Amino acid sequence: MTKIGSMNILIIADPLASFKIYKDTTYAIIRAAVSRGHTVWTCEQKDLFATPLVQSVVHQLQFIEGNDPHHWYNIAATQTRALARFDAVLMRKDPPFDTEYFYATHLLSRAQQQGAKVYNSGQALRDHPEKLAILEFPDLAPTTLVSGDAGQIKSFIAEHGDVIVKPLDGMGGTGIFRVKAGDANTNVILETLTAVVDGQGTQTIMAQRYLPAIVDGDKRVLLIGGEPVPYCLARIPQGGETRGNLAAGGRGEARALTDSDWRIARNVATALQGRGLFLVGLDIIGDKLTEINVTSPTCFQEIFDQTGFDVAGMYVDKLQQL
Repeated sequence: MTKIGSMNILIIADPLASFKIYKDTTYAIIRAAVSRGHTVWTCEQKDLFATPLVQSVVHQLQFIEGNDPHHWYNIAATQTRALARFDAVLMRKDPPFDTEYFYATHLLSRAQQQGAKVYNSGQALRDHPEKLAILEFPDLAPTTLVSGDAGQIKSFIAEHGDVIVKPLDGMGGTGIFRVKAGDANTNVILETLTAVVDGQGTQTIMAQRYLPAIVDGDKRVLLIGGEPVPYCLARIPQGGETRGNLAAGGRGEARALTDSDWRIARNVATALQGRGLFLVGLDIIGDKLTEINVTSPTCFQEIFDQTGFDVAGMYVDKLQQL
């Protein structure tokens, strides 16, 4: 293993050519790592294999400074290495958390048993599904129902009057609907989301009481090594939209954390301590925790661009201390 100050870091990510470098968080992490003298290697999820030693075909990255989105790296070397030979392995594959992702988390867990240092760990990724994870924090979260039964969900809508329904495996705001009591489209929305077959729902979904504070933004609050980043990115819905997600057209506005943001972040950080979660993205609307994101949380560059706070630098500095 190498000494701190010259770490060998492996990043498991999507294809490098697909990165939008003006906003990509993994790109920001690579840049911060290289600037601190570390050697960065990359691979894709599909490159992992076990013999049973968990290994990967890996590529040593030569980072190129500048703003050219098509020429920001070269491949200096390609090798096959055991994951345990790296000082840190960063799982930065974007969602969805599908079957292949699930298998990859098991390979990562096996690699950890063989001495690899993986962040976030395979076990932690499996144990904290991003929407269901809030069920551990009912005092911090909005009133919530998880069910695949349309009758239960309709009763929840009738009781609370104004509700958000969403799939458990969605990302970027996909499949999110706002439904009010008496809405003529309720049946078709629930039939679609729960994937009704022969009159029975086959998919479990989440329903949450609508939070009017969404008009002021869906805030992404980051935890790095258990410490909250002092700025968040509020994703603000535009043009009458209910969703604030940037992928759904929301506008990102960096802000200092409020007192309630700090309270939620510290409570969650304390609870998650020791679970193998190095980077966590909390979604907060008003003073309510709505999601706990553990698979490739983002927003580093947007916060840096608007506040000057070097989130990626904090990430790498914390990584060096592990």
